[in-house]
Amino acid sequence: MNEGGGRPAKGILYILASSFFFALMGVFVRLAGDVPFLQKTFFRNGIAFVIAAVALLHAGRKHPDVWKLPQGGLRFLLLRSLAGTIGIFGNFYALGRINIADAATLNKLSPFFAIVFSFLLLGERILAIPLLAVFGAMGGAMLVMKPAFDSADPVPYLAGFVGGIGAGFAYTCIRRLKFLGVDGALIVTFFSAFSTFAVVPYLAFHYTPMTAAQTWILTGAGVAAAGGQFCVTAAYFAAPASRIGIFDYSQIIFSSLLGFFVFAQVPDLWSVLGYVTIVAMAVLATHAGGAPSSAAQNGDGQECGRP
Repeated sequence: MNEGGGRPAKGILYILASSFFFALMGVFVRLAGDVPFLQKTFFRNGIAFVIAAVALLHAGRKHPDVWKLPQGGLRFLLLRSLAGTIGIFGNFYALGRINIADAATLNKLSPFFAIVFSFLLLGERILAIPLLAVFGAMGGAMLVMKPAFDSADPVPYLAGFVGGIGAGFAYTCIRRLKFLGVDGALIVTFFSAFSTFAVVPYLAFHYTPMTAAQTWILTGAGVAAAGGQFCVTAAYFAAPASRIGIFDYSQIIFSSLLGFFVFAQVPDLWSVLGYVTIVAMAVLATHAGGAPSSAAQNGDGQECGRP
């Protein structure tokens, strides 16, 4: 990918489409109602696993090297998958209990955590302005979470926050895996399989019967997530992250609009201030070279919501 060129207009369209798909996934997750959040993740991840496995098998026929796993690769695959699964659990738990725009915003903290974990685990430098953006984003998160204001139940907000941490750690592991030379298709498939089968023991004893409507809705969530993954991958093939990464935060806008029209959800003033603060910090970090885009950190098109 040419960092200096590319097709930014096409990349922007793709990343806007991916943001809409992920916001739509959040709507489907909420519409599924009282289905346990772990059961919801099974549908989301199971569909993604089938799609990723087919893509991996197709790639493997043409390029057998995609199956190679260098020394140290398995450890980081496991860490990436565990952290990404925690990220999805936190995001889906939050989506079922709080304003979907709030949940999307907390999920979008993941790129800022990736900056911190890349420093702690990979020894990457943190420049002064991206570091300032990290602290600013944390302040924005506090506005969304409202820990000392009027939030009657802080647990869903904390779950969304922890989900963002998990996703940020997962993106850091992916950076390491790409450095080791692990193929992106293998990373996606391994994670999808791990996160799918991680909930099988729970479902074996606690499966909740679903209506036909709920089954179709959760199938729609999986398809929407897959659409988001394909679009965000196409976006970063079309244009460099430095040119389009900030548009990834349009998911907050889409989530706000869908939440209003579908669920009549109106974010309060504190949440709106939090949205604005986090997006502003993303703009600041992007122009300073931090490029806090979850898909850019990820490199394989997978996030929490899409981890």
